Amino acid sequence: MTTMPQLTSAGSSALDTSGWPTPVRREIGTLPLSRLRRVTDYIREHLDQHLTLAQLGAVVYMSPYHFARLFQHSTGLPPHRFVVRARIDHAATLLAAPELSITQISRVVGFRTPSHFATVFHRLMGVTPSEYRVRHLRADRSDREGDRDGMQ
Repeated sequence: MTTMPQLTSAGSSALDTSGWPTPVRREIGTLPLSRLRRVTDYIREHLDQHLTLAQLGAVVYMSPYHFARLFQHSTGLPPHRFVVRARIDHAATLLAAPELSITQISRVVGFRTPSHFATVFHRLMGVTPSEYRVRHLRADRSDREGDRDGMQ
């Protein structure tokens, strides 16, 4: 009868009573900082496009499933929520200037319809996009008027 050879290399798992190696449990890792930066830059540059898990994983040369696990562990958010949050953050900066309409902003940040954009914006920011814009423009106006008063 032949016996199973013992595993002798460093870091190998011990054999259980059946002779088969027992799996080594490891903590879920995180994305290396360079890969995390690469994928977050890619997200910010492509907010206007439909981003899939497969595309994001391909940016860092990983399978979609493995990428999603490591991304969530690295950022604290699943990739989809991170993308939505990045879209809303970018929309908030665009709403601060009156050059673009809310409909145009919704397209620029990757929402298919203005109503979906308004719903998601309200859920995350607590106000509608138009309320956010009005509040921000009022604050800017009062800041400018305050600056003029201080200069006289």
